[in-house]
Amino acid sequence: MFKVQIKKYPFSCVLIAAIWYLSLFFNAPETPLNNVLLIDKWVHIVMYGGTFTVLWIEYIRQHQHPDYEKLLFWAFIAPIAMSGIIELLQEYCTETRNGDWLDLLANTIGVTLAAVIGLVLLRLRARRDRVS
Repeated sequence: MFKVQIKKYPFSCVLIAAIWYLSLFFNAPETPLNNVLLIDKWVHIVMYGGTFTVLWIEYIRQHQHPDYEKLLFWAFIAPIAMSGIIELLQEYCTETRNGDWLDLLANTIGVTLAAVIGLVLLRLRARRDRVS
């Protein structure tokens, strides 16, 4: 089953794996951007928003008729739960990372933005299909 999902959602799988790696094993170097207010939260919003927008796009390409219950779970609830799990693992299972509730909030904002974009794309496709 997992192999099928990798074939259907290759970019999403790579990006989700990258989130896990970056969240648990990578320590960001110091850069001039560290002086930007809440830069790490913006990075979280972009990281989760971008990843799960890609998931929505791959889903839309693979399915003619959307299953909104599956989308609610796999493209909204599961990514937020994943984010919470990662924050807990950072806090309790790493020595170099800390869990942060604001990171979870930023990730949730990113997932929510992705869902809004995905729903707009679904609506545009439905409109295009009606015209065709």
